[in-house]
Amino acid sequence: MQFLTKLQDLMDATRKADFLGPLALRLYLVPVFWVAGTNKLDGFENVVNWFGNSEWGLGLPFPTLMAGMAVGAEVVGAIALLVGLGVRWMSVPLMITMLVAMLTTHLENGWQAVADRMSPFANANIDGAMQRLDTAKDILKEHGNYDWLTEYGNFVVSNAGIEWAATYFVMLLALFFTGAGKLSLDHLIAKRFRN
Repeated sequence: MQFLTKLQDLMDATRKADFLGPLALRLYLVPVFWVAGTNKLDGFENVVNWFGNSEWGLGLPFPTLMAGMAVGAEVVGAIALLVGLGVRWMSVPLMITMLVAMLTTHLENGWQAVADRMSPFANANIDGAMQRLDTAKDILKEHGNYDWLTEYGNFVVSNAGIEWAATYFVMLLALFFTGAGKLSLDHLIAKRFRN
């Protein structure tokens, strides 16, 4: 029993570095939202059309406003996460953005972000995805340098499921409850003005 107590004491000592968890979450999410936001900004007119068109897009009301809010949340959110400023506040619009993405874009594709026949979450689209992947591989083997193309990894077919958006949502939810951590502007501001 004494051995387990000592192990627990060692585990408790790691709390001195508890800022590493929120910092890692923040720094992981920065490029995710920066790339998503700046890509939308670069093709803003196309994004507005996609947000508004109900035949081939999302069919959302007020597409210019909705696209602008998504871009703003992602770009400003990435900067806020990077420096750790207003992280709990910024987590809210980013979580809403992830919920909208999950419900309007990814939900119909199930859980998987990448099609994988071996996954217990594979959906009805898996057979078609695997056929497309096999066909692409055959074309590349016949007309391309397949060994070079796959030297550092295999080809995959995107399933566009909710997996990544749900993961980012959970990470943001953790930041919403824990805050930015000690290595952040939020912590410095709170230390200066709340004491």
